[in-house]
Amino acid sequence: MRSDVITSGVEHAPHRSLLNALGMTKEEMKQPLIGIVSSYNEVVPGHMNLDKIVEAVKLGVAMKGGTPLVFPAIAVCDGIAMGHVGMKYSLVTRDLIADSTEAMALAHQFDALVMVPNCDKNVPGLLMAAARVNIPTIFVSGGPMLAGKVKGSKTSLSSMFEAVGAHSAGSMSDADVEEFENKACPTCGSCSGMYTANSMNCLTEVLGMGLKGNGTIPAVYSERIRLAKHAGMQIMDLLEKNIRPRDIMTRDAFLNALTVDMALGCSTNSMLHLPAIAHEAGIDLNLDIANEISSKTPNLCHLAPAGHTYMEDLNEAGGVYAVMNELDKKELLRTDLITVTGKTVKENIKDCINLDEEVIRPIHRPYSEIGGIAVLKGNLAPDSGVVKRSAVADEMMVHEGPARVFDGEDDALAAIKGGKIVPGDVVVIRYEGPKGGPGMREMLNPTSAIMGMGLGSSVALITDGRFSGASRGAAIGHVSPEAAVGGNIALVQEGDIIKINIPENRLDFVISDEELEARRAKWVPRKPNITTGYLARYAAMVTSGNRGAILEIPKR
Repeated sequence: MRSDVITSGVEHAPHRSLLNALGMTKEEMKQPLIGIVSSYNEVVPGHMNLDKIVEAVKLGVAMKGGTPLVFPAIAVCDGIAMGHVGMKYSLVTRDLIADSTEAMALAHQFDALVMVPNCDKNVPGLLMAAARVNIPTIFVSGGPMLAGKVKGSKTSLSSMFEAVGAHSAGSMSDADVEEFENKACPTCGSCSGMYTANSMNCLTEVLGMGLKGNGTIPAVYSERIRLAKHAGMQIMDLLEKNIRPRDIMTRDAFLNALTVDMALGCSTNSMLHLPAIAHEAGIDLNLDIANEISSKTPNLCHLAPAGHTYMEDLNEAGGVYAVMNELDKKELLRTDLITVTGKTVKENIKDCINLDEEVIRPIHRPYSEIGGIAVLKGNLAPDSGVVKRSAVADEMMVHEGPARVFDGEDDALAAIKGGKIVPGDVVVIRYEGPKGGPGMREMLNPTSAIMGMGLGSSVALITDGRFSGASRGAAIGHVSPEAAVGGNIALVQEGDIIKINIPENRLDFVISDEELEARRAKWVPRKPNITTGYLARYAAMVTSGNRGAILEIPKR
């Protein structure tokens, strides 16, 4: 065992003396040491129940002869961080989480790990750490919250943000907003739609790193506790068989994740996180392949914000495995891959039937014959831009309009709420990319304001930042290269005509090559707006959105 370097032999008596200080017995020291990475905190609604999950995992580990030892991982609530400087600190925590978990795991020579995450950057950060450390690892999340209910209809956080926009437009009263405020988020758990947290928890199942139901069993269900106990037990089997994350997270596993991503209509943030996780596993996941996968993958689910079904509905319909089973009917998945169950994908999904054909459309009757996410290219996004196609109104799939240009989210939001954006406009928000932000803020407030003010079918939004999984509408993010490094989005001027053609995967603005070069010659890089602390270090090392905003050591 790896832990022998601190538990066995006379030379390691000093190490054992410190384990004695923990109250650990000789019997416990002779067992495998299992690190349990707990993302519990009292700040994030999706994490307030993780103490219960961790205790269940500990029981499962102990039941199978392991010694569980808990250490923490941080987590930011994107909803609470939204719309102010705090959002600059959301994406950047993904790397802090990966780095700190690597440090703890290797410093203490754990034999295996159980990751207990739940929310947006916490899940991919721990998946990155799992691939990097590469010792037997299993994931069990805290689960999604139940949907809210307002005036007899299910609702969620995205409706809450849009209610603020509706209030600004004068179509919702103070009392109505307060009702949403009190009912939109009724339980602990990750927000109830197919937003980023639930997208990544679902894709953890697809990658083979979590047990069935990891992405969909609601946080408040006792079934979630049982799942955690089984995860604790299963890590001991993985350790015995020496099945490691890089054995599971192969290139084919990532292609499966992209395929199911398209079928589920996941958050566009998955297009940041999957390449970053793959990078840690030594795999180059070029997003150019996304449209190829999308072209042959039907979109089977319209979960909020794309539709009016929620994670609890997906769970009752059979969950992620049922979606995978539908896709396998057209042989769209690679099913001979090993997973944390110790079985193959094919064995895992064979009996998981679709129990609700309105929540999970059957493969022969999809919402769309192509996937829920599109990667766009053109002279406005030479490397790429990303849109959640399944959440775009039909009339906005092809759109042409004048650019309304803002160097930052705050000014754009003020213009939207101030009635200065009119039907046909294309709002451009730049200098919000990984370097320019720094931190690549989510633009849920602007997209929600657009939808809440009734402009969702006539106004598009383009940014080198990103969008919350709760965003809907013609919202195109991750535009690369970003403005801060001189990408063409930095050269767009007020009134330029922008052409969006999602079916053809195009994003362009009308400009001659000569004019484009003339503007480039006059462009002056902006001075960094943050020059100290972690954000400054992050800005110096981060790459573009199309590469997953991974960190690289600057060349000397």
